[in-house]
Amino acid sequence: MNTQDSFSESPSPDAHPAAAAEAAAAPDQADLAARVATLEAELGEVRDRWIRSEAEIANVRARARRDVDETRQYAVQKFARDVVEAAENLKRGLDSIPPAHDGEPEIVARLRDGFAGVERSFVALLERNGIRRDDPTGASYDANLHQAMAEQESTEHPPGTVIQAWTAAWTLNGRLLRPAMVVVSKAPAPELNAPAPPPPPPPE
Repeated sequence: MNTQDSFSESPSPDAHPAAAAEAAAAPDQADLAARVATLEAELGEVRDRWIRSEAEIANVRARARRDVDETRQYAVQKFARDVVEAAENLKRGLDSIPPAHDGEPEIVARLRDGFAGVERSFVALLERNGIRRDDPTGASYDANLHQAMAEQESTEHPPGTVIQAWTAAWTLNGRLLRPAMVVVSKAPAPELNAPAPPPPPPPE
């Protein structure tokens, strides 16, 4: 046997260094790909938790803002009720003055005009601060705004119509302060002693 041929057929350990490097690196690349996939999954979870946290924080801020706004709007509710009572007393005082007529004393006319001017200014001041007065006369009865004090039969109004308002309804920024005290119409009761209809004429 030729020793030289024997050596030439035996592969040298350094004959293919690139192939050996690739073979050694292959397990490392697989581990790296698995680790990248794991990190991407963890990143996705973190992103989802962050998005949910941001949404929850936004909801908390919105609720807190609404609570602050409602507190600011309705903190004066008790005071507003007292002011409304004063406005009703002023209206009752104005209504107690006799209607204008010829020959009335000048002091009465001036008193009436003064009361009317004060009442208009007072109501305008309340409206600028969110307190509104509503006269429900002629409107349909609304249990959320009206308190029925009596019912009255009427053929001129549909049943359930406010035909008289003893007091107006008052609201503060849309929230009821005092319901209107009203008289509501109802259908007339059938007459018990109504005359019987005439009999039909006899056949000829």
